[in-house]
Amino acid sequence: MNKKTALRFVLLLGVVSLFADVTYEGARSITGPYLAILGASAVVVGAVSGFGELLGYGLRLVSGRLSERTGRFWPIAIFGYAIQMLAVPLLAVAGNWPLAAVLIMLERIGKGARKPSMTVILSQATEEMGHGWGFGVHEALDQLGALTGPLVVSAVLSAKGKYQLAFATLLVPAILTLVLVVVARFVYPSPGDVQVSPTRIGTEGFPRTYWIYLAGAALVGAGFVDFSILAFHFQKTSVVSASWIPIFYSISMGVGGLGSLVFGRLFDWAGIKILAPLTLISGLAAPLAFLGGFKLALLGTALWGFGLGVHESIIPAAIATIVPTERRASAYGLFTAGYGVCWFLGSALIGYLYDLSVPAVIVFSVAVEMLAIPFFLRAARE
Repeated sequence: MNKKTALRFVLLLGVVSLFADVTYEGARSITGPYLAILGASAVVVGAVSGFGELLGYGLRLVSGRLSERTGRFWPIAIFGYAIQMLAVPLLAVAGNWPLAAVLIMLERIGKGARKPSMTVILSQATEEMGHGWGFGVHEALDQLGALTGPLVVSAVLSAKGKYQLAFATLLVPAILTLVLVVVARFVYPSPGDVQVSPTRIGTEGFPRTYWIYLAGAALVGAGFVDFSILAFHFQKTSVVSASWIPIFYSISMGVGGLGSLVFGRLFDWAGIKILAPLTLISGLAAPLAFLGGFKLALLGTALWGFGLGVHESIIPAAIATIVPTERRASAYGLFTAGYGVCWFLGSALIGYLYDLSVPAVIVFSVAVEMLAIPFFLRAARE
């Protein structure tokens, strides 16, 4: 695949991700308040969001190994998209928080099933154009969808005030996602020569740098406050109105998209060490979002999106430069599984701490994320 063809393919996958993000990020922008309306507490909201991430990230370990052993990257990816895209509109008919929680976690499962396969496919396409730039372009389109989805949801809530109608509206981009991913499969059936490795499913192909980087990313995941908790806080304290909460989320996704585009380029130039200052900046998100009024809460949410976008784009780019091609599916799966376990444990603890003390949440979040910086610097030296 030459650079021109690779760019077209990356852009097509970016459009697929755009509509996918309109769907599930639009939903995620209001799941916290929606669960609260259905009777869930802060602990439940934190546990549901965290456990959903745990399932999604943990499943990547299995789906990554399966795709690596079978080489059936496209079928596994399309299957995951189907689960994810169908779960979101079904939230419109969830009449209680346990059922809504199941659908929220099912959406994460769908993403977990398809993510390693799509990342390997994308990593092959970015060999010629630069991993940081390729993943940055893809993430920028991804974040454009994540920006648009919450705006659509906010418009529906402002006009009708019904969460159920907002979820039902997301059926349209969900269908477009499924159509486009099937088109991509037939237009570009083999974006790169991915080797199938039926026997090597252990960790012997992963260098020391991989494990150091994983430790740093896991700490970031543990300290990262899920947006559902931020949205729960905004609604509970009335710092942000119900119709503005998805707009806050949309802005955070826009900032994340710009960050991924810029810092994807910087990653190709500077490597993993670029994560040290970026983590320091994004660590300010929690104190600003929890302690500030409307404007500071907006700034904190924007920094939250900045941190999410940067890590979402640099993680796959970094692994593509650390791990050999034939081991990447397992590497992505194992990496994101560890990241997801720490995200779940951190989210559950943050939800528990929130009911006790908001300052305790801030101290925990900032401290754990700052602990990740030495690991990123060490990985860069390695």
